[in-house]
Amino acid sequence: MRNILLFAIGAILIVAAIFAANAIIDSNTQTRPPAEKIIKTVYTEVVTNTTIPIIIPANGNLVAKNRLELYSEVQGIFQYSSRDFKAGQTYNRGETLLRINSSEYYASVQAAKSDFVNLITSLMPDLRLDYPEAFPKWERYLNNFNIDQSTPALPEITSEKEKYFITGRGVFSSYYSVKNLEQRLGKYSITAPFNGVLTEALVTRGTLIRSGQKLGEFIDTSVYEVELGIAKNFSDLLKEGEKVSLTALEGSKTYTGTVSRINGRIDQTTQTIKVFVEVQGDDLKEGMYMEAMLEAREEPNAIKIARKLLVDEREIFIVKDSILEVMTVDPVYFSSEEVVLKGVPDGTEILSRTVPGAYAGMLVKIGNESTTQQADSTLKTTE
Repeated sequence: MRNILLFAIGAILIVAAIFAANAIIDSNTQTRPPAEKIIKTVYTEVVTNTTIPIIIPANGNLVAKNRLELYSEVQGIFQYSSRDFKAGQTYNRGETLLRINSSEYYASVQAAKSDFVNLITSLMPDLRLDYPEAFPKWERYLNNFNIDQSTPALPEITSEKEKYFITGRGVFSSYYSVKNLEQRLGKYSITAPFNGVLTEALVTRGTLIRSGQKLGEFIDTSVYEVELGIAKNFSDLLKEGEKVSLTALEGSKTYTGTVSRINGRIDQTTQTIKVFVEVQGDDLKEGMYMEAMLEAREEPNAIKIARKLLVDEREIFIVKDSILEVMTVDPVYFSSEEVVLKGVPDGTEILSRTVPGAYAGMLVKIGNESTTQQADSTLKTTE
């Protein structure tokens, strides 16, 4: 009886514990509240198609249009310069940039001239006897010949006999030999072909200069060119003589340039065409970095939006009856921050700001952008 009684009491306790546990579990069950619909606030603008100018940005460095790299074709000692031959020194047109000592070569030229005069003198008796009609002009030529000046041109030959006679005596070959020596003598001196500045000086006075040695660089500071790389799609839109707006790197001043040349070959590496813009300015310097805005064409019935609003390069979000929808558009031109679109009807309400996590069918409400801007301005003032 005792064992039966203990077994019955244990069974009763187990059943009671089970019912108590179920009661506790039922009492802790919480009812989940219904999910709230989250409606995001978006900012929009109404589309109005207009004519959008296509402006192509480009950049490049200024290079002097007229430049002269100085090389020596002869050998000798650097003897003279009209000014101090150093970088940054200005020279006027016609002034001597550099003169090499030519005393030895000058003496050989004078000796060649003397031989030429002796040759003509030896012809005079024969000319008097055989060609009396040609004798006076050769006599005048000989009397007017100055060995210290450039050799004058030979008298005009008036007959075939006179030509054969002069040629046979070696007058022409001797004359052109002297002229060749005179031309080379002129290479001992380099003069400035235009007003400019010496940007590089590699020799000083007293330096031994060798043939083929680079001496420096001389540029014209009045006219510069900037080389711009333009996409091949717009190559046919630019013409020579068109005006181009150029801005220096710091953006403090704007210059107006003119398209001077357009390369006819496409760069295979960048697939661009080189356009050269000529520009003038007193404060311009070679090597300045310039940014150009080229007006390529005008696109009618188009809009311009921020590039970040474009989805998958061909779609944008529009708002219709408080629901986001996707519209396929036709991008015409991409810049670094904006894109020109066609195919968006007037009156279409499009997003003016990006919406994180946006998707087609998303429920939205349109916010007042002007109110938000005022609130932001008030917050900044308070801070």
